[in-house]
Amino acid sequence: MNLIEEMEEYAKVNHVPIMEKEGISFMLNFIQTHDCRRILEIGSAIGYSAIRMALVNENIQVETIERDEERYQQAVINIEKAGLTKQIHIQHADALEANVEGQYDLIFIDAAKAQYIRFFERYEPQLKTGGYILSDNLGFHGMVDGIVEPKSRATRALVRKIKNYIEYLKTNEKYETVFYSVGDGVAVSKKR
Repeated sequence: MNLIEEMEEYAKVNHVPIMEKEGISFMLNFIQTHDCRRILEIGSAIGYSAIRMALVNENIQVETIERDEERYQQAVINIEKAGLTKQIHIQHADALEANVEGQYDLIFIDAAKAQYIRFFERYEPQLKTGGYILSDNLGFHGMVDGIVEPKSRATRALVRKIKNYIEYLKTNEKYETVFYSVGDGVAVSKKR
């Protein structure tokens, strides 16, 4: 079993949300096609997507942020195992308080769904003109489209916040956003 398969298995057993196979394939292809070199990831989890992104091209630099201590520690181990410590810099911080410098070609948002608008607004000034913000989980397991009924009040509130974020992307005139029904729902917002 290689490291990628090990991480996928670890995520399944430990209920760590990582990108669905279809979504990660879409993102890796996007990174390659659009030659994204500097990437900021909000929400490292166990380092799965950061490692997958860094493996696309040895010139890719990934800055990734994770606030959960246990997941952060696991991500550090995985990044070291992958031999990618020169390409991936991981911060243990709350993404709304992290210290991030420089300009990015791509910002990948895959953290607390209720905070997506705040993450977008906090980091979009660091996106190059013509750069992209990629947001994951906008389908939220079929609940956003009403295919699956949210079971709890907290989940209904979260679904409402995701819908608000989708509306925010549709009406944000600084960005041109395209929605894709790959994985758990992905949006690609291009900075005009």
